[in-house]
Amino acid sequence: MLSGCGGGNNNNAAPTDAATNAAASNAPAATSAAEPVTLRIAWWGGDTRHSYTQQVIDMYEAANPNVTIEPEYASFDDYWKKLAPQAAANRLPDIVQMDVSYINQYGSNGQLEDMTPYLNKQIQVADVNENVLATGKIGDKQYGVPLGVNVLGFQYDPELLKKAGVDSIPENWTWDQYKEIALKAKAAGLYMDTSMAADVFFNYYLRTKGMSLYNTDGTALGYEDDALFSDFFGMLSGLIEAGAVPSQDKLSQNKGVIEETDVVKSTGVGMWQWSNQYVALQIAVNRPMALAQMPGPDMEKGLYMQPSMYWSITSNSKAKEEAAKFVDFWTNNVEANKLIKGERGVPISSKIKESLATELSDSGKQVFQFVADMEPKTSPMSPPVGSPEVVALLTDLAEQMNFGQIKPDAAAVQFRKEANAILESR
Repeated sequence: MLSGCGGGNNNNAAPTDAATNAAASNAPAATSAAEPVTLRIAWWGGDTRHSYTQQVIDMYEAANPNVTIEPEYASFDDYWKKLAPQAAANRLPDIVQMDVSYINQYGSNGQLEDMTPYLNKQIQVADVNENVLATGKIGDKQYGVPLGVNVLGFQYDPELLKKAGVDSIPENWTWDQYKEIALKAKAAGLYMDTSMAADVFFNYYLRTKGMSLYNTDGTALGYEDDALFSDFFGMLSGLIEAGAVPSQDKLSQNKGVIEETDVVKSTGVGMWQWSNQYVALQIAVNRPMALAQMPGPDMEKGLYMQPSMYWSITSNSKAKEEAAKFVDFWTNNVEANKLIKGERGVPISSKIKESLATELSDSGKQVFQFVADMEPKTSPMSPPVGSPEVVALLTDLAEQMNFGQIKPDAAAVQFRKEANAILESR
């Protein structure tokens, strides 16, 4: 089970004190023009995210008295429903939180500004890994600056793994070893995991084979052999059939409530998630947990750095330079990031990551270290326009396969036909 956003941290540091620190640690932001400027900024998330984001805004306004920032926020689904008519009316906020599945669509439609001219001027990115920064590029244009990054992995309870007769996850484990361990878990009366999000993990699987879910220009699927589809989804549905993974009916009953997952209830070894979701899982489990890398072979070819989300500047903004300064403040200000604490993923700035080292919980340190270990092994990935519809199609077919309503071979043919039709029409 995967979701786009993890839990967060709250911090009630007084804006006045924080503003003093902000001015000292982020000199470029304090050089705002004297002319009054109003910026609209929009994001999605829960109450905790809204709370600390407003505190960061308060810090920025205190350090830049000529700037007023008007926040707009919503849940993930409502956010996109609200953004679409604003885009159609050319009235988007100056700064928008952008998701990896939408950045290509908004960028290609001319609704996002190319932020390349602001890099290492208003927005300092000299200490950001190139692979990380590239996740915000479409072609040669930088349509978003990542707020943080995440890496896929297996998050598990080592004691429950031992109960299944396995001392540890092999360092370079393979899919065959994964299936072997899953069946041992079944024999011990445990579930191995909660299955895998179809689009995310199938794309990873394809990348380990030197291909990808989409072709390079996003007009069709990126692989030709449907046996790859059958092999991957046959493995997943086979583990469900064997009882090593919960049935689709049981999986469907969990609506993303982490406390209801098997690993929390000690009936499952672990679950596949993005790294920023580990801290929330650790809190819910309240037992020692561990992180394992993805199975291989060729894990390095498959792994990609997933930006949790981006800040993008919109084309209709009348204050793009001021908007860029706020993005820099978010990315590089130490005190602001002590409030954020990586809730939107591990920060992209090396300096910020180092500055937070003493601020993190033990599970937070595990996440930062896991991402640091995986970061050099990843490569960029950007879904094309139409990808949300393709993901919905694949998710629906995966559920049908898990229910036993369609065989993987037939699903592979249907997916190719319908997904290519979606992508060709974009």
